Amino acid sequence: SSSSGLTHESHKKDVEQVYLRCSEGSIEWMYPTGALIVNLRPNISPASYKHLTVCIKPFKDSAGANIYLEKTGELKLLVRDGDRSPSRVYCFGYDQGGLFVEATPQQDISRKITGFQYELMSRGIAADLHTASAPCRPCSDTEVLLAVCTSDFVIRGSIQNVTNEAEEQESIIHVGVNKLYRQKSKVFQLTGESGNWRGQIKTLLECGVKPGDGDFLFTGRMHFGEARLGCAPRFKDFQRMYKEAKDKGLNPCEIGPD
Repeated sequence: SSSSGLTHESHKKDVEQVYLRCSEGSIEWMYPTGALIVNLRPNISPASYKHLTVCIKPFKDSAGANIYLEKTGELKLLVRDGDRSPSRVYCFGYDQGGLFVEATPQQDISRKITGFQYELMSRGIAADLHTASAPCRPCSDTEVLLAVCTSDFVIRGSIQNVTNEAEEQESIIHVGVNKLYRQKSKVFQLTGESGNWRGQIKTLLECGVKPGDGDFLFTGRMHFGEARLGCAPRFKDFQRMYKEAKDKGLNPCEIGPD
């Protein structure tokens, strides 16, 4: 969804309402003046709204407006104009309010574009992606087997390389794929002459991921177009868990881990 403030040149105090029906997308507001109220109204039953989390990720060069969380007239600043936190994601409960985007006074608005991506997701998934408590702890057997059923991607692969981005506090794991069980987006693709599947998965820098030998089962979720790491046991450990659960009839879903 995109909008331009130049058509409102004479109405500096205009407040425009925007209604968005999709569960993910982006807002681009060119030459911002006045304010936008962004109403997220996904096509699901309103009873489910309370289980939703909203995340927004400002564009790298977004400028010209402050972004607030607004509830019954109270404003809480989420993103200050000119905040340059690369890749920073801001999340809040759907029931905590809507988005109020207010243009800041500018000498020259013609060069300003305010924009951000947004995603709506169930509260549980959002908690997985943004767990502050223990993002790097190993998953239990039960969590691994559940991750296989519910993740956006599930692959068997090896760590080719790890690059650390200190500024963004993230590590990028370069993965060579041996078997692709599932992927929601085409993050893992065939590359080069050799016909190998490769892709990148991001995780927190503090987890200290290092290149290592052997195969892993990588699972995780897509978040703003990037693969985020979930559970990643060594593949031989996963095979053991899977077999034990299958023998007891406790497997939440079939995958055929050979």
